[in-house]
Amino acid sequence: MSARTTRLPHLRRDFAASLVVFLVALPLCVGVAVASGVPAELGLVTGIVGGIVTGLMRGSSLQVSGPAAGLTVLVFEAVREFGLPALGVIVLATGLLQVVMGALRLGRWFRAISVSVVEGMLAGIGLVLIAGQLYSMAGAEAPASGVAKIAGLPGALADVLGDPEALIALALGAGTVAVLVLWRRMPAVVRTVPGPLAAVGLATAVSVVCSLPVATVEVNGLLDSVRPPSLDSLSGAAWPGLAATIVAFTLIASAESLFSAAAVDRMHQGPRTSYDQELIAQGAGNTVCGVLGALPMTAVIVRSSANVQAGARTRASRVLHGVWLLLFAALLPSALALIPIPALAGVLVHAGSKLIPLRAVRSLWREHRGEALILVVTAVSIVAVSMFEGVLIGLALAVAKTAWEASHLRMEIVDKGAGPVQAHLTGNATFLRLPKILDSLEALPRDRPVVLDLSGLHHLDHACRTALENWAERHSAAGTEPVRVTSG
Repeated sequence: MSARTTRLPHLRRDFAASLVVFLVALPLCVGVAVASGVPAELGLVTGIVGGIVTGLMRGSSLQVSGPAAGLTVLVFEAVREFGLPALGVIVLATGLLQVVMGALRLGRWFRAISVSVVEGMLAGIGLVLIAGQLYSMAGAEAPASGVAKIAGLPGALADVLGDPEALIALALGAGTVAVLVLWRRMPAVVRTVPGPLAAVGLATAVSVVCSLPVATVEVNGLLDSVRPPSLDSLSGAAWPGLAATIVAFTLIASAESLFSAAAVDRMHQGPRTSYDQELIAQGAGNTVCGVLGALPMTAVIVRSSANVQAGARTRASRVLHGVWLLLFAALLPSALALIPIPALAGVLVHAGSKLIPLRAVRSLWREHRGEALILVVTAVSIVAVSMFEGVLIGLALAVAKTAWEASHLRMEIVDKGAGPVQAHLTGNATFLRLPKILDSLEALPRDRPVVLDLSGLHHLDHACRTALENWAERHSAAGTEPVRVTSG
């Protein structure tokens, strides 16, 4: 069989899959951009770059990159704090950092990040995203902080009930969510149209036919929306805050992309992901997005799973999906002006709900309550403080939990009423267990000899060794016989 005939079936499958991914990506690219507070065209630019630039590079063969709902909150906060012209600089720096990390072969280390921290991060993002987009569904302006968004929802709902136009917008957004939820129950023939496209298309048709008084997407033109980065845009910027934002972009975009790659690998039997190469590919894409002043990109599980399920076999499908986005942005930009913003908000509310792992929390609570606590604390911290600090809190809690579990220690006191008292230590003696060790040792009788047996210890850190030596000296000075220490 010739190479041409073996490639042809792949090309047909990839062509068909690229159209499916394009139809899934189109409303998400626009919706993420609008929710991020930037022109809708910049979401399309990121989708185009994710398809054509990142899609051509090695790494993961079937996962698809573009603007992600998981970065919406972070982008919105960055644009509000530093301004839209600074976004290109931030994304450019993020991309260059990712390339460097991939070249240093750090991509594989992202697999060592606690899954509970990542799921907590996504849950926190989902909660803030849902709360913010509920305001957009009603045509209202959302408060700045995550806590204020959630706390203000009852008052916002009361305002909507007294405003007919806001009530119409909310109904349109709620209808979009309902279509997305019910779409999976439709016949297979109907489901050949992706749910997000169907939901936005139906909402747009209802809005146009009924002339509904709802806000629609503002169209500026693709070239007019592109803003190459300039350091002049950072004059007067708080550099520590800017550096923290860049680090947050880098860590979150990289972690989300590589965890998505691991999930996509489980969906197909093709080549496995090279994590370092994938990190370089993501970095190259974000570097180009930064040069164009567009949104940051990550690998997106929704588009990636659609690509696999549509029968894609090679990288051609994701490259072609980028080509279709480019043709749409170049030939039909005015079509964006018909899309109602409440419908896009409904798409993102539905996407945000998928970021909250309720089943995982229930399962973890039954089997690993410590991990469930890390997940919940990370999510709540992101809502209450900010994205970057919330992730740091989650990572610190995961490290503390691991250190505590690694310091398993058992102490057995053998006192036969006569002769020396035996104190046997087994396991790992670390500073975390010092209070327990010293309390038990200081309770031993001082009028009898003591044998401290350390032969069962696998690890004895410096803090514990010093504390045990000091206790032995004090006990020997106060008692009748010196403490005898054995170590096997």
